[in-house]
Amino acid sequence: MKGLFVTGTDTDCGKTRVAVALIHRLRGLGLRVAPFKPVAAGAERTPGGLRNRDALQLIEAAGGGWAYDRVNPYCFEAAQSPHLAAADTGLLVEGTVIRQACEQLAADADLVVVEGVGGWLAPLRADWYVEDLALLLGLPVVLVVGLRLGCLNHALLSARAVAGSGAELLGWVGSTIDPAMLGLEANIQTLTQSLPATCLGVLPWLQADEDGAACLDETLLARICSG
Repeated sequence: MKGLFVTGTDTDCGKTRVAVALIHRLRGLGLRVAPFKPVAAGAERTPGGLRNRDALQLIEAAGGGWAYDRVNPYCFEAAQSPHLAAADTGLLVEGTVIRQACEQLAADADLVVVEGVGGWLAPLRADWYVEDLALLLGLPVVLVVGLRLGCLNHALLSARAVAGSGAELLGWVGSTIDPAMLGLEANIQTLTQSLPATCLGVLPWLQADEDGAACLDETLLARICSG
C-alpha cells in the first residue's frame, strides 16, 4: 500500500487544506489518488447520513465518486476529541475496520492520502492514538505546521514524537493560518533549519477557491511517489 499520512501540530493547523493541496498536486502528476479520513469528529446530519466537511473536501479534491462510508468509516456528530465523541455514541474505533477500508481504497488507486485528526497524540480511544493509527497503516508521515505564535515548539515536539514512534517523517508543510504573524519568514527559516525532514512547501493564506497545490514542490513529490 502506497500513500501519505498527513498529521498536524494541533487541531485547526491546516491539515485538510494541505491534504487537499497534496491530492491536487499528485493528481497533476497523473496519479489516481484515493482520499481517506478514517476518523472525523464534527459532522452534519444529511439524508445520506452524517457528513464531515473535511472528508467531503478530500473526496471533491480526488475527483469525486468515492464512497463516503469508505472514505470516512468513523464519523461522529459532536465536534470534540474523537475518543469522547465515540464514547458518547457507544462506538469503539477499531483498527481492523480502518485498515480494511484503507486497503480497499488503495486497491483502486495509485496511492492514498490519509488525513489524521487533531495532532499526533490525539486519542482515538482510551488506549489508542493517532500515532497508533499511522503505524497501523504503515505510511510515511507529512507533518503540517500551523504557522502561528508557538509553532516552533509545537512543530519540534511533534517531529520528535513522530520520529520516536518509529514512523518515517517524510517531510513537512507550512500552513499560514495567521497571515499577520510577526516574524513569519523568520519562523519558516527556523523550521527549515531545525526540523529533521524536508520542507515540501509553504501554503500562504488561501481564499476559498484556492487549493494551494502550486505551492508544493512537484519535483520532491514526484521523487517520493516513484520511490
